[in-house]
Parts: sequence; structure tokens; C-alpha cells
Amino acid sequence: MRYSKLLGKSLRQPPKEAEAISHKLLAKGGFIDQLAAGIYTFLPLGWRVHKKIENIIREELDKIGAQEFSMSVLQPKSLWLETGRWTSIDPPLFTTKDRHDKEYALGPTHEEVITDLARRVVKSYKDLPFSAYQIQDKFRNELRSTGGLLRTREFFMKDLYSFHADKKDFDQFFKKVLEAYTKIFDRVGLKTLVSQASGGTIGGDVTYEFQVPAAVGEDLVFFCKSCGYAINKELLEERGITDKCPECRAKLDQTNAIEAGQVFSLGTKYSKDMDANFIDETGKQQPIIMGCYGIGIGRLMATIAEVSYDDKGIIWPENVAPFSIHLVPIGSNKKVTENTEEVYEKLIKNGEEVLFDDRGESPGVKLADADLIGVPIRYVVSEKTLEKDSVEVKKRSEKTSKLVKISQI
Repeated sequence: MRYSKLLGKSLRQPPKEAEAISHKLLAKGGFIDQLAAGIYTFLPLGWRVHKKIENIIREELDKIGAQEFSMSVLQPKSLWLETGRWTSIDPPLFTTKDRHDKEYALGPTHEEVITDLARRVVKSYKDLPFSAYQIQDKFRNELRSTGGLLRTREFFMKDLYSFHADKKDFDQFFKKVLEAYTKIFDRVGLKTLVSQASGGTIGGDVTYEFQVPAAVGEDLVFFCKSCGYAINKELLEERGITDKCPECRAKLDQTNAIEAGQVFSLGTKYSKDMDANFIDETGKQQPIIMGCYGIGIGRLMATIAEVSYDDKGIIWPENVAPFSIHLVPIGSNKKVTENTEEVYEKLIKNGEEVLFDDRGESPGVKLADADLIGVPIRYVVSEKTLEKDSVEVKKRSEKTSKLVKISQI
């Protein structure tokens, strides 16, 4: 990709309202553009990161047998009335009416829709278990949309739902999801605390949050360095836990954190409300046991930026970086131009994803933008490097560089 043709360029200053590091860097680097409060456009750089995160999630969920599909954003009011969440869910629903005066919600989550589907396709225990997920636009009527992508009104979320005939089967799948989530966060370069939490307006008897320690995080998590136990402040207070770990009695530490993902053991909450039943092996009718599991894609992208940066810009992990190599020519003479084009063509033929800064900007601007955008490897071609028939290669996460012969690329 030639930078001169890229939709969205770097800004000299971040937006005035930006407070979170990720908001400043993603906006300044040309990854996102704000349309309104809590509503963002993902520019090509940002969308490339977004898609790579999506694909990592797909790979790990496909491995545990989950099927990808897509449900409607528009959801009939009647489904939400069945569960009583039309007026009780928090944040409240975005609602709209059609030309026939029928009311709909813009889906913030899809428990009602998937349960309605399940009650129509599941007849007996032979139809269970199954699990399905989507990566789809969601809408939440947030009172405060802050932190850039960390709290928005419109966002993409991966929501997975599972359906089971008995608790044992559910527990086995729930464990697989926890393991898949651990792999997902590891692949995107995040260390998480698996924290016990309240189910909130989603519900469920067991809920875990995957929390990433970060100063900007709105959640407060208490955790044990000795045994790994973690719990959020709300549930800690509900259970009357003091500063001692209930598992090993060591002292609990605390940290602000960003919730990067959450899993819920729903039991039969929705299946009972909506009469989603199946016939078991004895011929008796039973409610389906359910689980749901979410990851916000944009929030995960922002979380990575919150914990992987320096004073110059973002440092993307290789798995989610928008490009693998940032190619920067220094100088505009014919020799530099021709050799940079040669290097670019070689890299493209080798299957590399390359951002080629072909703009007529000064060396200082180009190098500053390379650091800001945070592509893992920078190649610099200049008169000095060409004296040795080489390019200067530097990893974004390291301070030192080395020369590599053009013939060896």
C-alpha cells in the first residue's frame, strides 16, 4: 500500500477531547475518525487491525467447533418483552418504529434472538449441543461515551452462544471457551486477569471477565499474585471478601483494568422465559441450558494500544499490526527512488504486507509517522544505506537497527 493513496493520514495533534492514550494514538495515527460522540469510522489502517483481530478470534472459535453465522441487528420488541428486558436492560435500548408503528430494538446483544431461533430448531436431545457465533455491529445507548473505542455507542462484537442438554456438557464447553479466550488474548499480545464478576443485566450464575490491567480502566479488580485468584470490586463487596485471598489467604492486590472479554453461564434463564425446550432421552420436556460469551473488537483494539506504546506512538504486536513492514525512503534522488521501488516490489512478491511511504514529506515527518503508526518492522532506504547496497532494518520495539543487503531481501 502506498501511503500517498491511503485514506486517512496522520494528524499533527490528537483531538482535543481525547483523554485515553489509545484514543489519542489511534486518532492521531489515522486509524479512526470520530463522527459523533461514541460513533467512529474505522479508516483503512484501523480496519486492517480490526480484521486481523476478528480472524484470530475466528480461528480459535472454529477450533472448538463453534459455527459462524449472522443475526439481524433489528430485533422485534415482542422478544424483549418475553424476557422483561425491554425496559430493564442497562444501558437502555436504542429503539425505533417502522412505517406500521411496530417497535424494534437495535441489538446490543442477541440472547433473545438466538433463544427464539433455538426454540424453533431444537426438538430433542439429538439436536444438542450446538454453538454459534457472529461478529456484528452492536448498539448501546451509553450515558457517557468516553475513552475513544473503549466505550462507544456503536461497535463490533463477537458474541458466541452455546446450547446444551445437561450441565456436564455445558461445563465442558465452558472450559473450552475459557481456554480459547486465553489463546486469543495471548495471540493479540495481552496478559489478562480472569476475574469473577456479576452477570449484570445479562444474567447467569457464573460470570468471568478477562481483565487487562491499565490505568485508564474503569473496572477495579482484586487479584492474588500467589494463586491467580481474581474478582472485581462489585462482586468482592457482595461476598464480603476483605483483603485476603479466599483461596490461599495471601494478601490481595488491586488494579484498574479494562474488560476485554466476558463469559456467562446462563443456565436456563432465557430458555425458561422463552419456552426454549427439548425432549430428553426419557421423553420428558426440559429447558435448554445456555451460555454466552462476548469480545468487543474495537475495545480490544484500543486495549492493545493502551498497553503497547511508547512516547512516539503505538507498538503493534505482529499478529494484529496493519502491515508487517513500513518502507521509508529518505531522499528524493533517482537512485533512492529506484532502489526503494525495487525493494517494495521484492517485498510484495515475497507476500509481505508493506506500507510504502512514497509521500514527498521530510525525513523527520516520515520517521515520526512510522513510529506513530507502529508497524513492527521499519525499512529505511537512503543514500547512506545504498553505499553498502543495503537497507536499514529496525524493529519498532527495539532501539537498535541493522543493515541488510538488498540482495538478501
